[in-house]
Amino acid sequence: MGLQKGLRGDRARQNTLSAQLRSRNPLMQDPHGGGDKTEAAAEGRETKEGLLAEAKDIKAKISEVEESERALESEMRDLAIQLPNWTHKESPVGTEPKLLGYINPELAPPSQRTDPPISHTQIGAELHLLDFSAAGTVSGWGWYYLLNEAVLLEQALINYALSFAMKRGWKLVTPPNIVYSHMAAACGFRPRDQHGEQQIYTLDGAEGKIQHCLAGTAEIPLAGMYANKTFSEDQLPVKLVGVGRAYRAEAGARGAESKGLFRVHEFTKVELFAWGPPGQEEFSIPKNEPTTAPAMGNPELTSTVSAIGGISSIMKPTNNTITSASLFDEMLDLQKSIISSLGLHARILEMPTTDLGASASRKIDIEAYMPSREAKDPWGEISSLSNCTDYQSRRLNTRVKMARRGAAGGVKSEFPWTLNGTAVAVPRVLMAILENGWSEERDGVVVPEVLRGYMGGLEFIGRKKYVGGEKMEC
Repeated sequence: MGLQKGLRGDRARQNTLSAQLRSRNPLMQDPHGGGDKTEAAAEGRETKEGLLAEAKDIKAKISEVEESERALESEMRDLAIQLPNWTHKESPVGTEPKLLGYINPELAPPSQRTDPPISHTQIGAELHLLDFSAAGTVSGWGWYYLLNEAVLLEQALINYALSFAMKRGWKLVTPPNIVYSHMAAACGFRPRDQHGEQQIYTLDGAEGKIQHCLAGTAEIPLAGMYANKTFSEDQLPVKLVGVGRAYRAEAGARGAESKGLFRVHEFTKVELFAWGPPGQEEFSIPKNEPTTAPAMGNPELTSTVSAIGGISSIMKPTNNTITSASLFDEMLDLQKSIISSLGLHARILEMPTTDLGASASRKIDIEAYMPSREAKDPWGEISSLSNCTDYQSRRLNTRVKMARRGAAGGVKSEFPWTLNGTAVAVPRVLMAILENGWSEERDGVVVPEVLRGYMGGLEFIGRKKYVGGEKMEC
């Protein structure tokens, strides 16, 4: 504030000096109409030289102050970007999630297992479905080859999830998998985590060019579709389902529980993304919590920081049938329906505050039962759902014109809320299908009924033998 006040005074003086120097005969007229004209001219020259010197000094001072102001604005913006979203009242405070319920509880395994569980890596090797060794040679740890029916399973899961969502009113999108790094940052994805571990694959480009990165999830390019754009109120909600490749630089610890398909660097994911009306939610907010966040005028994050205005400024939408809360419930129901129809036993968790990340106000995970993980923890995350409120839309400058009493013209420009969820993360769902669908008696995997129509009617994946170079089912 002090810099800006001093800068205003310097600029005012600079304007005054410029006006004097632009006059035809600056200060060369004798105010009394007499005297020696030569003496007056000499005094005029001296005065002009003094004004020029002062103007030069002020210009240098202004440049120095402006540079300091830009540095401070950049620091303020960087600090503001690090502020996380508000925490929803339903999010448990601490480190422990809250159990909300189960999917297909009747499929829960017996308390005492007679046969040891078989891992998807073993199934994949024996049925010629997975090849981690060749992928390790080609790409390194964390990559894999899908073979034979596993390829059909991947495509079946993708098409099934897309068809399921489309029938419920979600519009199909194939987004780009390479995005600008600042777009990822605006969505809450940083190049490195709080421990300095790399999170995102960045791409080297020509010097001076805007940096690109590989999208860690289709959430990023889907969110960016409406950057710097404005919805009308009657356009909301906008619901998209997109399929893309996801790239994760970190693949977690290389323990037994992360072996195989559970943690990989590259995979296919079907993503749900929606924009809903600004909502009236209850948050758990410390009284001394700052109420500022970056309001980005363009996706390159070049605008200055503006205030959120506090929770009191978040108004109820005029559309009483569709709210961001009801949209959240709709997305959760869609996720539960897909997982249930695949015949997987799973649990639903309300995730705690320590697991929310920067952008999410509320997050629900769905974890499937995976026999190969029984030794430590039999549950593995296969789906998540997040309400990001206006965290992303504010940073991407996505707006909606809402009808508001008291606003100019009865319309107010606000930030819509964004929600994102996993429809299908292929590797982990594939892992769960292989392990839970394994039939010891038949020595193979039973294909979920809902996927068979996408696999040419294939019902069972058994061992293969090769006769004369031809593949034969046993």
